[in-house]
Amino acid sequence: MSYIQSIWICFALLLTSCNSKTMENNLIIKQSPYDVETTYTKLKTLLANNPNLKILLELDHSKNAASVGKVLQPTKIIMFGNPNLGTPLMQASPTASIDLPQKIIVYTEDGTQTKIAYNTPQYLKSRHNIEGEDAVLEKITNALDAITTKAISSN
Repeated sequence: MSYIQSIWICFALLLTSCNSKTMENNLIIKQSPYDVETTYTKLKTLLANNPNLKILLELDHSKNAASVGKVLQPTKIIMFGNPNLGTPLMQASPTASIDLPQKIIVYTEDGTQTKIAYNTPQYLKSRHNIEGEDAVLEKITNALDAITTKAISSN
């Protein structure tokens, strides 16, 4: 194997590890190569610049914990929505509103590895018995994947 081939393999492995995605408990969890603040800022910018989405709430759990003398690793949540996509789900099952609008969390468990996570739209479907809205759920799935992938990419 040539030196150039070795570099390309290492580069490919690095890209794969930076964008790794796992699913645990109906959560999509991706690793970010950035710290929590950088990842969160990139995510917020993407959401704010998307004309189809509206940011509704930002929550800094670690800051709230510090206000009562507790320590929590950096943990931030952003809540956002698109009524054109969320409304049909709530029409199909009013209980879906407990899980909507969408939320994305940016956090670290060990102080070194930043992660970004969100509920899978299939979780909404199964939890709330949503039927007849597969196209909407697919749009949400694709949008969440694209947004979070961009937030953790180097572009």
